[in-house]
Amino acid sequence: MHADRLDEPLPVQGRSSLAAALTAVPDQRDPRGVIHALPAVLATAIAAVLTGARSAAAVAEWAADAPQQVLAQLGVFRDPFTGVHRAPDESTFRRILAGVDADALDDTVGRWILASRPPADTGRRVYSVDGKTLRASGPAGAQVHLLAALDQHTGTVLGQVDVAGKTNEIRCFQPLLAPLDLTAVVVTADALHTQREHARWLVDDKQAAYVFTVKKNQPRLYRQLKTLPWARSRSRTRPATAGTAVTTSAACKQSPAPGPSPWTSRTPSKHYGSAAAG
Repeated sequence: MHADRLDEPLPVQGRSSLAAALTAVPDQRDPRGVIHALPAVLATAIAAVLTGARSAAAVAEWAADAPQQVLAQLGVFRDPFTGVHRAPDESTFRRILAGVDADALDDTVGRWILASRPPADTGRRVYSVDGKTLRASGPAGAQVHLLAALDQHTGTVLGQVDVAGKTNEIRCFQPLLAPLDLTAVVVTADALHTQREHARWLVDDKQAAYVFTVKKNQPRLYRQLKTLPWARSRSRTRPATAGTAVTTSAACKQSPAPGPSPWTSRTPSKHYGSAAAG
């Protein structure tokens, strides 16, 4: 999740409730001999990852250096004899993170982030769907691949699903977006998801709009778009912006649709889709 990328800081009540929210994640350990509560271990690991930790060793190092006040707020175990909060060691983090119910954890953190989001503005909502392979998640060919939905305004990951293989992203599109309220939302996706079934489902079932990239994986539609009068179409250019290493600019052309497209719905009032040849 990317709670640290919100345009506005999370409210205090949202930040302080994460450890409590994590109590919803089931603890699959044998209760005998358990010292560190699961919510405390998970909250500590999340805090460490948000500061840049990328391994169990780095998480344990961050926890060992964290002030007592921080460990107390995270719910870390307090030794009843010394009164000192004892952070979990590397082996504890590694064992618990390897055995946690990943779907339950993802759902819990996602719900917490959504509840902590700033109030939505009155502008149009735009959600991006994209798939990425997680670095350091396994050997080549066996890495974890996720399909995620991102709110472009806040940078919040609204949901993500595990994809068995990158070629299977298509079948994960609807399960990813189904739990979300997409009424009047514009959904963007790359050319892999430029599918009739996706477009019809978004328009007819979710009352959403879409902007899909059209490439040669849809040859007939690609040819149709190439024949539009782009030379006479209006052009809009976004001013160049300088990043840390590159300068980027963007331009787009808009051509009026020739009429209701059979690619989505034959009902003109429901033709909310948009596509651009890439």
